[in-house]
Amino acid sequence: MAGLEENGPEPTTSCADPQGDPFLHTRFAIPARPATFLRRERLVRHLDQALRTPLTMVSGAAGAGKTLLAADWAARGDRSVAWLTNDAAAQGCGMFWAYFLQALSASGVPPPAEVGSPADASRVDQTLLTRLAASLSDRDRPVIVVLDEYDRVTAPEIAEQLEFVLHHAGRGMRLILVTRTEPLLPLHRYRAVGDMTEIRAAELAFTPEEAAALLELHGLRVPVSAARTLVERTRGWAAGLRLCALAAQESPDPETYLKEFEVDRTTVADFLLAEVLKRQSPEAQDLLLRVSVLDRFGPELANALTGRADAESVLAGLHRENAFVEYLGHDRYRLHPLFGEILHAHLRMRSPGLEPELHRRAATWLRDSGSLAETLGHGAAAGDWEFTAGALVDDLAIGQLFTGLRSDHLAELFSEMGPEATSPATDLVRAARELARSDLDHGLHHLRHAGQSLAEEERIPAGDAAPGLAAARLSCALLEALAGRLTGSPARAETAAETAGELQQAVPAQLLDAHPELAALLSTHLGSTRLWAGRFEDARDALSTAVACSGGAATALPREESLGHLALIDYLNGWPGRAERKALAAVTETERFGLREESGSGIELLVLAAVAVDRNELDRAQALLDTAAGSHHAMRDPVMRAGRALATARLLLARGETRAALEAADVGGVATDVVSPWSEAHKALVTSAAHLAEGRPETAAELLQEVPGDQPACVVGAARAQLAAGRPVEALELLDRVRPEGRTGPEGRTGPESRTGPAVTVRAWLVRAQAADRAGDSTAARRLVAHALHEARRERLRRPFLEAGPWIRPLLGTAPLRGLAEGWLTPGPSPCDAQRAHPADQPPAPVVEELSGREHDVLERLAQMMSTEEIAADLYVSVNTVKTHLKSVYRKLSVNRRHDAVHRARELRLL
Repeated sequence: MAGLEENGPEPTTSCADPQGDPFLHTRFAIPARPATFLRRERLVRHLDQALRTPLTMVSGAAGAGKTLLAADWAARGDRSVAWLTNDAAAQGCGMFWAYFLQALSASGVPPPAEVGSPADASRVDQTLLTRLAASLSDRDRPVIVVLDEYDRVTAPEIAEQLEFVLHHAGRGMRLILVTRTEPLLPLHRYRAVGDMTEIRAAELAFTPEEAAALLELHGLRVPVSAARTLVERTRGWAAGLRLCALAAQESPDPETYLKEFEVDRTTVADFLLAEVLKRQSPEAQDLLLRVSVLDRFGPELANALTGRADAESVLAGLHRENAFVEYLGHDRYRLHPLFGEILHAHLRMRSPGLEPELHRRAATWLRDSGSLAETLGHGAAAGDWEFTAGALVDDLAIGQLFTGLRSDHLAELFSEMGPEATSPATDLVRAARELARSDLDHGLHHLRHAGQSLAEEERIPAGDAAPGLAAARLSCALLEALAGRLTGSPARAETAAETAGELQQAVPAQLLDAHPELAALLSTHLGSTRLWAGRFEDARDALSTAVACSGGAATALPREESLGHLALIDYLNGWPGRAERKALAAVTETERFGLREESGSGIELLVLAAVAVDRNELDRAQALLDTAAGSHHAMRDPVMRAGRALATARLLLARGETRAALEAADVGGVATDVVSPWSEAHKALVTSAAHLAEGRPETAAELLQEVPGDQPACVVGAARAQLAAGRPVEALELLDRVRPEGRTGPEGRTGPESRTGPAVTVRAWLVRAQAADRAGDSTAARRLVAHALHEARRERLRRPFLEAGPWIRPLLGTAPLRGLAEGWLTPGPSPCDAQRAHPADQPPAPVVEELSGREHDVLERLAQMMSTEEIAADLYVSVNTVKTHLKSVYRKLSVNRRHDAVHRARELRLL
């Protein structure tokens, strides 16, 4: 038989992984079950279904009994199982698949030689996966593969590759995932066709009868009623039940003890200390107490805390004796959480004052080993803030205070740092923390102090600076660029970026590679300040550089912000479609990494709101503005404030609330180093439109004449005001200055992207059409309106036609304009309309509100009977985002339920 063979000679395989290290055979061994393990037949029967479905998932919290259940089932003699315990430390694609193939070999079903093995720990060739899937699909009997601790596999590409192999292996493989979290696989597809077996936390929980049987295995005979009370207290958690049983064995009244277990844990602590800790040698006791300040540790770190050199043998002995020391592989250990908590409390009581010193020793050792997160945690726990801030700055990781991944954690960690901590690094961290919250007064004060300290500490050229000092100065340059952004100072940001470019030559390349967020943040801040100054092309260059940065989740936030700023540039240039696409890409950029919505500035939501106003989707615009306001975005720079003013004022104008629009357009109270030309132009446009709406065209025209520069939107607004004032010649002369968009090249343009877009040119066509209509040239008026409809239809621009006034309504009812407007600006004809009188005598119906692209995506998945959680996973967005889209879909379709939404959408041919 082609493919994998159950029996026969094993092909020659490498004895080392892609990194050249020997395979850890313990990862292929089915874990042994303790003598007190209770086989629960209901779970075994359910797990037997794994033989009938391609995919099985055993999911539950730590200590829920997942691994022991799967191990007991896999160890039965009537089946051969390839077992692989995953390791978070080796998550490269090549490493995962090398171990996967080795697990097959270890189970007696080695892959054919032509499948090969990954040579690179970080990647795997698609040909290998294809050959593996093909060889599995040829099997008569399926290979059973158990991936234990699959929650440690966090790389999306591994999940995609595993799905590829599982799908194409067909009946040749049965995959069992033992995991704490939902795997990144399209589970809804397997559920929909019944190809998935699931055992979840609720099913793993012990029943009262099972708890009584477990207690009996520990020599405790209690009635089911007492076991039921214990199950209620522990929620049936397997590890908790076993700990209770161990402690109750020494109690003269086990039943009473089990009832009091959750109320008073002192008896459990006494038991663990007396029966576990005090039975160890003095050296082992000392080690256990000292490592209780650690989450995970190896022998070398344990030696650093004890000051001895015997940790390796002591830890190995404790593990062999099942003394609540768990071996994690790769020479790493951890204490059982409950045992560790009790030891930690005992350490504080037995050796007051020792804990800070232990944290300090751990921080020093971890800093040398390159584990920054643990270094910072222990440094903070020791209260050594100069050391802790210095570690963050020297590692060039200060940008993590702004990236959304660890920003909250770092801000909270350094919140305990008092004023007594004085060093350039502590000032830099204080400045970063305050600037991240847009607290300019305090942030700039600390930044100024840090800059002075660095200048006094070492006055040498950037290229000759020591690596540590260069990292501090580079961190300072990053904060200076942010300060320039927050204060609307392009010169400050440009100087900081130039300084940063010089300093990067003095910083070790591996630091820059480890922290791609620094370059991404620098480009984002620089682009934002250039945008504020109206230098759109220069801003686009910097922002595009940030968008192109690699780094995955580490650079997701600056990429999101840069995309949002690029969307704003497109909108200001009159390209709402391009703006919407970039803004939606910005939203997706952070959603797919699970970052909080309020991490960045939220500028993309404001752009989407402004685009919605142009399309007359006023409810959607309001919802987006409310979302942006409710998110409490920390980054309140001038661009964001001006963007909010722009979107809010235009929405209020569209609703006819002119006074409120004037108030919203005034960004007031914000001091910036330079005045933004487009922000001032926006304010003038809103003010002019308000005067025009209230019958003061002369005032409207005068306001726009005072706007500096030749900004197309203002020119068109001034032309409209001139026409309203009865000066058509002046209006047409102004319109001749507006440069229309091109017709060839990418996205339909020939020149630079700053070329005037349809949001401006459509309004210009309509002003020309109104002038022709007033002059009695109806032919020219219809031709010009046709031009406007052609332009607007691609972008679904409805507001310009509603703003045009009553003169346009009769024209829209004439042929061929009626056909150009139907279906997007006005409703299309119903079957009955064809038999009625010509509709030219009737005014067009109100503009209809269409579904957005993302709302249509949600609707399609709704029709596939996917749950809210499955839709979120499939679209890589949050559940709350899906719920927001659903509410909008229901409102637009005038329904209240999922079924009705799908039915109505099919009636409207939206599906």
